[in-house]
Amino acid sequence: MDAAGSALRAGDPALAFRARQVNFPDEVDFFAPGLKHYATPELVQSHPRAWLPVSLTGSGCALACDHCKMQVLRPMLSAPTAGGLYELCRNLAQTGTRGVLISGGSDRNGEVPLLQHIEEIARVKRDLGLRVVVHTGLATPETARALRAVGVDGAMIDLIGSDSTIHEVYHLPHRGVEDFEASLAALKAAGLRVIPHIVLGLHYGEFRGEFEALRMVARQRVETLVLVVLTPLLGTPMAGARVPEIEEVRGFFTHARLTLPEARLLLGCARPMGPIKTDIDRAAIDAGFNGIAFPADGIVRYATDRGLKPRLFEFCCSLTWETD
Repeated sequence: MDAAGSALRAGDPALAFRARQVNFPDEVDFFAPGLKHYATPELVQSHPRAWLPVSLTGSGCALACDHCKMQVLRPMLSAPTAGGLYELCRNLAQTGTRGVLISGGSDRNGEVPLLQHIEEIARVKRDLGLRVVVHTGLATPETARALRAVGVDGAMIDLIGSDSTIHEVYHLPHRGVEDFEASLAALKAAGLRVIPHIVLGLHYGEFRGEFEALRMVARQRVETLVLVVLTPLLGTPMAGARVPEIEEVRGFFTHARLTLPEARLLLGCARPMGPIKTDIDRAAIDAGFNGIAFPADGIVRYATDRGLKPRLFEFCCSLTWETD
């Protein structure tokens, strides 16, 4: 085997960065949606309400997953009642919001109740002209086709490649890895822009199904993938969980780029704070990622020093096609 082949087997970040250079222009996108306030000496968010998250279930979720326990839902704007979603979005549009993430807690089947609000979602798209990305949870073909019919701009889905994580962390004993890939396939078959997310270290900081989830993405020929890193949250069973080691994260980033050389790879919002955030962000740049949400201070300069031209967008990183 030649030197390049040996490096590929070892997951050489230099080969990953080269794969990025071959397939993409020398630009890197930084995203600061209105999910939270953001400002560093390098980048300042100018319109915090440009992009906002909405929960269809308020702070409720039937699963109460170990890594979240509804903590992620609580800061979202709430629209749990019939008619509430459209009125909320209408008020947001009047105050300058240009796009929303429609999410919510899951039911016992792991599905977000999007079908119950599908007519409102259609009105938000048709009458208000907002960009709309939905977080589906597990998705049936019926849900996928309905979302496509009303014209949502994208569909996010968290992919899990380990049955034990699905059962023990997500509390879905009657679901398995095949259900997550079937959901991804249904969203793709409906013609939606699909943005799968993989949480690194989801099983209490341990890597279990991440590589299988990545293989799902490769099999389904997905064009955009968002990676995030487990962030132990207070008030959850994972509050004291270990954070994945930076070498584990760096290795997965490199493997993801080499596995998906033509896909847009993004580092999403969720990752631990502190010095490790800077290390994670640098690893994403070194592995040839296309963009980072809420970059750590100094990362814009780091990317520039690597020959990349930075661009700032104030919408969700899942809308990668909007940067073209």
